[in-house]
This record gives sequence, structure tokens and C-alpha cells, in this order.
Amino acid sequence: MGRRGRRRKRSWEPETAVIETLDRKGRGVVPAGEDGRPRQAFVHATLPGERVHFQRRDREGPSDVAGVLEVLESSPLRVEPRCAHYGVCGGCSLMHLDPDEQVALKQRWLASDFEGHGLAPERWLEPLRAEPWAYRRRARLGAKWVAGKDKVVVGFREQDKRFIANLEGCEVLAGRHGGALIPKLSELIAGLSLATKIPQVEVSVADDTDGAVTALVFRVLEPPTDEDRERLRAFAAAEGLRVFLQSKGLDTVALFADERGQTEGEGFEDARELSYALPEFELDLRFRPTDFVQVNAAINRSMIARAVELLALEPEHRVLDLFCGLGNFSLALARRAGAVFGVEGDAGLVARAAANAERNGLSNARFEVRDLYTQVGELEWLGGQPVDRVLLDPPRSGALAIVEHIDRIAWAGKPRLVYVACSPETLARDAAVLVGTHGYRLSAAGVMDMFPHTAHVESIALFERD
Repeated sequence: MGRRGRRRKRSWEPETAVIETLDRKGRGVVPAGEDGRPRQAFVHATLPGERVHFQRRDREGPSDVAGVLEVLESSPLRVEPRCAHYGVCGGCSLMHLDPDEQVALKQRWLASDFEGHGLAPERWLEPLRAEPWAYRRRARLGAKWVAGKDKVVVGFREQDKRFIANLEGCEVLAGRHGGALIPKLSELIAGLSLATKIPQVEVSVADDTDGAVTALVFRVLEPPTDEDRERLRAFAAAEGLRVFLQSKGLDTVALFADERGQTEGEGFEDARELSYALPEFELDLRFRPTDFVQVNAAINRSMIARAVELLALEPEHRVLDLFCGLGNFSLALARRAGAVFGVEGDAGLVARAAANAERNGLSNARFEVRDLYTQVGELEWLGGQPVDRVLLDPPRSGALAIVEHIDRIAWAGKPRLVYVACSPETLARDAAVLVGTHGYRLSAAGVMDMFPHTAHVESIALFERD
């Protein structure tokens, strides 16, 4: 590219300022106007009240992104990050903040979002928490051969950059291998003819009855050679891992070797699926390594128990579970209620939900494929039969179409709805519709620390109508 086509790298002088607050990505905010600053700055790894020396490094809309050079006056809430890669790796953003304060911060964010719509819960629920280390059972790792480092770099993306962080471990990955898996993956990929043709490895950890099993899905841009296949098979056997290969879309994901290193034979077909347990409800749910499952097994178990508690189920109740996935909530609800009807837009997940119900001996749960964004106005839930309880567990975009049509549900008694949200902003937006348009009360709400050390907020709310 000619000189004219190149973007000139901007250079900024270091600055000193006091951090005012944290933004929703967990970055310290230096406001514009202070000491004549024309632009706001977001400074990584800083806390409110801290006086810091920092340097801007990139633009982000009307603001700048900055890195901290030195903390001159630290907050009493600051802790030493456990991870050696913290500050470079973009996987975690709050590891420098006291864990108790991380949860309190997320609850304040949720409260602020409700307040923005003129709402406040009648009761705040105690936050759900669990072990904040080695919790992450799902991860998507980038991989890239870097000639300058003479190695395959494996890890999450760097903060605010497209580069892959050069990790030697990870404090939040779950499973028998945990973060120690990363350097092993780097060494394995470097020894393949495909070293430059594997851009991604998905990690999925199950808790099968015979112990934790980790599955790896290698995205391969070219077919592996016979020598590559033998190396992959030997790696699966030596590390006790299941290896899957993905040549194109998700429909091309195929089991290559099980944890014994077998590529065929007895038991091989069974290894295509993983499973996780919900002991309180005597359930074992199977899933495929690319299926959506909640990332934190301990919080998932607590979250399901809380949802069941908030719904106040009776044996005769009929429950509608919207965005039901592979049956994560549905089957637990079916253990306590008379009938559960799950609706989900992904046909593959619906098939898994039905199979999980059958496998667990639940004949009172049935499932249907429906687009819960475009088909809601056309639906007649449960054939018009009365519903006692509703559970919503939508993706980040929320469930606006559902709540706008909530009166299409024929309630058997006083409406009681539990909303599980992975975005506090969309939860608050949808809550405003339920309360302001349809006359519900926001009876209770609280956060669940599904992603410790990150700014991600998972929450749950109970809505009732008299």
C-alpha cells in the first residue's frame, strides 16, 4: 500500500488525572473539560477516585481509549490481579477490583437502568455468587502463527485490539486442564501442517458422570494431512480430550477423536454429545460442543433454583418457557410443575430439549420451534389453554416483542413471570413495558455473577399482576 493509503499512527503525550467513575465496560472515565481536555478518555484497569498517569492510544467515537502507565494514588478497593496477562488480555476487565465490589457495582448498574425508566424493584434479591476462579466452561480462543514470536499465539483478543493475546495460561478457564490447556494448544498447532490454517479453537467443558470432559472444536481452513490427524489423535488420547473439527459452518462440526484417542468403534458415537448435571432436580442434560449453554456451571445451578423459587410452582401448574434452548430451565420446571411448554427459535436446540426430556423420563414437557421475534403476534400460546407461570430467558437483545404481546397469554390466575436477562439495559426497557403498559409490578430483582472479573451483568426479575 502506498504512503498516501496508510493511516498515520497518532501519538499522544502522557497525562495525569483522577478517575471519576467506571463505564459499562469497567474502564475508568476521565471526563472531557477537566484541565482543558477536549475529549473524554476511558482508562483500562483503573478505579474511581484513583489518581493515575495514563496515555491515550486510540479513538472510540467521541472519546479516546487509554492505558494506565502508573497508579499514583490507589483506591482501597483495588486488589492485585491474579492473572499475569491482565491488562493485555481482553478476557477480563475487573480483576483489579475487589470481588465483593464487582458484584455491588453490577447491582448498582442494574438499579441505574431501572431508574432510567422510572422503576425500582419492591425487593432486591441477594446476589448469586460462586467461586470466581476456573469457572468458565465455554470459551472461544483465537489462534495465529506469529513469525516474530516464532510460535502459535493462542488466547482471547487483546484489549481494544484485533490481535490475539499471547497467553501462557488463564485463571478463569474451567475443567481438568484449566488455563494450562493454552500452551499445550499452542505447541500442538505449531506442530501441524495446518499451523497457519487454524484461526480458532472453541473450548467446551462438560461434567459427565465419570468426571469433567473437555471438548475442543478446531476451525480448520484446510483438510488435515494424515500426519496431522495422527498428531491430533495422539493429543486427544494423551490429554483425555475430545477433538472435533469444523471445516465451514456449524453444520460441518464433526467428532474426530474421543478422549481415548479413538476415531471409531464402540462408544465413539456417544462422544458426539457432552452433558451437564442439575443434581437438585436429578437431571442430566446433553448438548453439543457448539450449543449455547450457560458459561458458569455453579451459577447456572443456583439461577435455576432461584427461578423455580420465584415462580412458586405448584404440582398442577402449567408453565410457558420462552427462549427455552436445550431445556436448561424447562426440565427443572417440569420436575416441579404439571406441564411445561418450551418455545425456541433454533430447531437444533428444540430437538435437544425434546431428547433431554425423554432421556430424563419427563413426559410433561413439550417443545416447539417458533421465531420469538417475528411470529409472536400470530401465536396462540398452548392453543389458548390457561397458563399459570411464564419464564423468559432471551438473548442480549431482550424480549420486547414478547412483552408487547404478553396479554395474548391466557392466565389461569394472577400472572407471575420471571425474566432472566443477560443485558440489564434490555431488561429495564422490557420491564417498563410490562409495568407501564400492562400493569405488572416489578416485585423483585437482583444480579447473578455469571462472569466474575468482567463487566457482564446477568440478572433476574420477578413480575406480578394483581
